[in-house]
Amino acid sequence: MKNYLFIYYLIQFCGHSWIFTNMTARFFSFGKDAFADTFYAMGLVMRVCQSLSVLELLHILLRIEQNHLLPRFLQVTERLVILFVVISSQEEVQGKPIVCVVFFLWNLWDVIRYTYDMLLVTGTKFPSLTWINQTFWMLVIPLSVLAEGFTIYESLPYFEAFGTYSIKMPFLFDLSIYFPYILKIYLVLLLVGMYFICRHLYLERKMYQKAHKEKKT
Repeated sequence: MKNYLFIYYLIQFCGHSWIFTNMTARFFSFGKDAFADTFYAMGLVMRVCQSLSVLELLHILLRIEQNHLLPRFLQVTERLVILFVVISSQEEVQGKPIVCVVFFLWNLWDVIRYTYDMLLVTGTKFPSLTWINQTFWMLVIPLSVLAEGFTIYESLPYFEAFGTYSIKMPFLFDLSIYFPYILKIYLVLLLVGMYFICRHLYLERKMYQKAHKEKKT
């Protein structure tokens, strides 16, 4: 199973590193003009990487990976909703700079996270990388949630205008589902999800620091 996990983390690391490197290179080459077609240039690889991340839930359920299911479930579903439901369904949103910001923050964190996980499977530990993995989330995750919330806010006018995912069922008690309302509710759920994810990572960091101090003594 270690070989399988190593290959999985390696694939994710290569995918996110490719996206992050290309986004950085494009920004230095084209400046702000690179924002407009970030999704068109990186969207396919990003969708593949995020789709593969669903396997992480199976890893936890099958106990291949030792982790808590709820925080990982929240993180995976949060990204799938933003990427596939909000961004991919609205072409007008895809060219906005906020999409570039979301991709940058996601990949910045994932390059660190998958590097750490990949080395951990092999038994290799770098104190500096461990510290970054245990600390950097305090900045990246709140910024990511803020960027995701702004992405939803930017998409609302288009969902209202085009009626995407809004459903009317006149034969079932005249029931209708107005999707922008669901997105507004989801904005609140993003904050709730962030609390559980950050709480889990904080407790994980606290346990690591405690174990590290005990080793020193």
